[in-house]
Formats: sequence, structure tokens, C-alpha cells
Amino acid sequence: MSELLNDTTGLLSIRDWLRWTYSRFNEDSELFYGHGCDNCWDESRYLVLQALNLPWDYDPAYFDSRLTEGERQRLRTLVQRRIKERIPTAYLLNQAWFSGLSFYVDERVLVPRSPIAELIENGFEPWLGKQAVKRVLDLCCGSGCIGIACTQAFSDAQVDLVDISADALEVTHINIDRFELWDRVRIIQSDLFLALKEESVRPRYQLIVSNPPYVDAEDMLDLPDEYLHEPALGLAAGDDGLYFVRTLLIDAADFLDDKGLLVVEVGNSQWALRDAYPDVPFTWIEFERGGHGVFLLSAVECRRHRNRFVMATEYSDYT
Repeated sequence: MSELLNDTTGLLSIRDWLRWTYSRFNEDSELFYGHGCDNCWDESRYLVLQALNLPWDYDPAYFDSRLTEGERQRLRTLVQRRIKERIPTAYLLNQAWFSGLSFYVDERVLVPRSPIAELIENGFEPWLGKQAVKRVLDLCCGSGCIGIACTQAFSDAQVDLVDISADALEVTHINIDRFELWDRVRIIQSDLFLALKEESVRPRYQLIVSNPPYVDAEDMLDLPDEYLHEPALGLAAGDDGLYFVRTLLIDAADFLDDKGLLVVEVGNSQWALRDAYPDVPFTWIEFERGGHGVFLLSAVECRRHRNRFVMATEYSDYT
């Protein structure tokens, strides 16, 4: 493998580099694809085209265009690092796509990949109905991708981006600058709702969306090497993966408008959530483009079942 990774003298065109990158990825059975692509061909295309500042739908008729020496050196280095260091391509390029938008990312935040993008693009219909969305909360925002994408879906909405990590919020700041959204978006450093509780006027949101840490202890031990480049603070959530979700469920009712909607991703921890709250009517979303573990609760349901959320937390031994 090492000899093949260094032998790039005959690679002159985009087509050459697409084929070579695909071959190198394809022969390494331990590479994992879970950060925007789920197979080595799509990731090869992603790395090569984006590294050359070319669009996803770049016309294949131009694939025989020759690259400069600098472009060839850059591609070789990126492919070598992707294979040898198991770094996700999004980090290598400092770019990830979410809901049709390009976001800056680095190892201070998770790589955007939530299926919630599909809900945003559909305006959270039919669950929001015809109500006007004036305020949105992106809780545990990371790069800010969910909240920023919501500004595109709801043109009149003000969006709060909340995260406990100061490092993550620095990346959020970069992305707000990128989309020039400071008139519509604010950043709040907070442990879930804690800082919002201290505001003189408690905000009420028509939509709260959260992709909190939800990886349980067992899965944390089995993560592919690519995921170890991501901040553990954005992944680990105790023995059952519900450490943060339990608190979120208790507090959400206080911040939702009367007709508001709570949307939360819990991934594989959905089974633990079902077991923890068997009487709560979570609506589990089926996605056309793949993905699972996202539930909806209305404000009415959050308030109706709040005592259950509190009692389940008081009598649990979660860590």
C-alpha cells in the first residue's frame, strides 16, 4: 500500500486522480465511511472535486483536464492522510455539506451528518402546520449547521445557537460570518438550557431542534478510528446514551411556545429511550434518504409527560 500511495507520477488529469483515489480507498478494508458519504466512490469524488474547488456536479466531459503540480501534490497528501491517519475527509478539507449548504468544520466540532437536514428542507411539515416560526433554538449546536440551515427554511425566524463548548462556538462564529447572519442569529454558551433560564425574559420557541451527545458507553468503546478525531464531548452520553436527553426532556416544556415542536436526534439510543419512557408517544421519523433515531414531541406532549421525565430521572441510576 505504501508504494502505491507514493507512486503518482502518471496521474495527470482529474479522471486519473478519481480512479487512483478510488483504488486506494477500495483496497483498504478498514477505512470507515460515516461522515457524509457511505461508500468509497462517493468519498473519492468528494475529496478530489472539493479539494480542486470544483462542484459536485462538475461535468465529466472535463475530467480529462490536467492538474497543476501543486494540485497533484495537494491531492496526494490528502489521500495519504485520509488512509494513514484515518482523518475524515471533511476535516482534511475543512468543509462539510449539510442541507445543501457548505460549512466550515475542524476537529473542534462533529462533522455534520444528521438526517434532520431532510426535515429542515421540508419545513418540518406536516408537524409544524401553518404556524409562523419566529424563534428557533439549535441546542448543542456544534458547527451551527442545523440552526443556520433553519434560517434558510424560515426566512423570518431568529435563531439561537447554544453549546457548552467554547471551542465549538468559535467554529459556529466562523459559519455565521460565512453566511452573514449576525442580524438573525445569536450565540450562547450554555450547558443545555442553563443560561437561557437566567435570562430576564425566558425565550419561547416555536421550534427546538437538538442533536445532543447520545453515544452510549459500549458504542464509545467500539467507534471506528475516524470518529476518534471528533470531540468526545459531542459524542459520549453515559452508560445508556441518555445523559443529556433526560435533562433536555424535563426542561424543553418551559421554552416551547404553546404550539411549539421539539425535535431531537438520539441515534442508536432510541431503544434505551423507548425503554426509559414506554408511555410517552414519541413520533419517530422515517427518512427517505436514510437515517434513524430522530423523534418529535409537541409542546403539549412535553408538558403532559413532564412528571414522567422527572420521575424517571430521579429513580434512574444513569451516569
